[in-house]
Order: sequence, then structure tokens, then C-alpha cells
Amino acid sequence: MAITTFLFDLDGTLMDSDALHHAAFNTILARWDRHIDVDYYKTHIMGASNAMIFGHLFPGMPAEQYIPLAEEKESLFRSQLDQHVAPTPGIERLLEHIARIGGRSAVVTNAPRANAELMLKATGLAGRFDALVIGDELERAKPDPLPYLTGLQLLGGTAAQAVAFEDSSSGVKAASSAGIWTFGMLGGLDEARLRAAGAHAVIRDFNGADLWDKIAPQG
Repeated sequence: MAITTFLFDLDGTLMDSDALHHAAFNTILARWDRHIDVDYYKTHIMGASNAMIFGHLFPGMPAEQYIPLAEEKESLFRSQLDQHVAPTPGIERLLEHIARIGGRSAVVTNAPRANAELMLKATGLAGRFDALVIGDELERAKPDPLPYLTGLQLLGGTAAQAVAFEDSSSGVKAASSAGIWTFGMLGGLDEARLRAAGAHAVIRDFNGADLWDKIAPQG
């Protein structure tokens, strides 16, 4: 069956933003003389919603207390984001393919809407997707499959005709649990961790041979 529906995570998938997020979290945590290392970031933060992240960082803290911290962290992240950030290699080629075949695409992210819109603008990708799904605006965010199921619904697609791209365990679990063929994006996590989360294949960027074999088979 032809692949006509394309669903993309944002942070770490369409752009490399992990270092900025990591630094912003540590700026906040420094007030408590705390620091998170890269392994903690990869295990507990990548791909998670702010409710999950701050609930883990500050167990027992009421939401009304950590929500302002989360908002401050996101503001710090946005202030560090350059006016132009290079998107992941191969995305222009893939978007041209989607347009050529009459396919549809969506960004599916746990990032706050303000972050998502700014990141898409900074990478030059604003307006290039048919829909933007924000996990925290739904009843359940990733790793629940609901954001991906919502993306399919908005695009009028089916899981059998779709592929997803994710760089985190949380995101891979969400997409694969929705029944979507999921490409794990190498960067933050290695191949073993991406496959353990449910990735069907692993690529470094959107020029990966396994991707093009899947969406544009020859012969």
C-alpha cells in the first residue's frame, strides 16, 4: 500500500534542539543546587510532556507550583533559539516528495504551541505541514498514541498508509502503538534504545536509504 501520510515529531526530529532544552532545565534546577546529566535527560525528559517531566523532577509538588517553572523553562528555551536553525538534512527532499504524490503531513509534538510555532519558523518550515498536533492540548500526550491517532484523523489517513518519525522512546512508543510504521531518528538515542521502544527502522536523517525504500520503492 502506498505511503501517503507523514507524521513528524519536532524536537530532535525536524531540528536538533536537545542541547538548548537541557541547558534551560539546568538553569532552572540551579536554584536548588541541582543538575541533570545527559543520560537523565535522554531517559526522563526527551519526548515527555512538561507534566511528566516536572512531576518526576519535583515529586509531590502540586501542579500549580511547577506550571510556572515549566513556563519559565520554555521561555528560556525560546530565548536561546536562533532566528534561523538548520533543519534535519533531507527534509526538503521529503516535503517535495510529499507534495509531488499529493500526500499529507503533520507535526505531532509534546512541545508547547509557542515553542512549536517558533521552531518551525526558525527552521524555515512554517506553513509546510497540513496540521500541527500539540500533545498537551489533548486529553493524553505521548507516550499515549492519542496524538498520533489525532494526526491521522486530521489528515484523513490510516495507519496502514502512514509513516512516523521520532527520536525519543516516548514518541516511538506513541507512534508505533498507533499502528504506524515508525522510523527512529538517530541522535539523542542509539539504535538499540529506539528499536526497544518499537521503532521499525532507524535512520540518521531524511536521506536514509531505508526511508526511501519504504516510501518510494523502485520497480
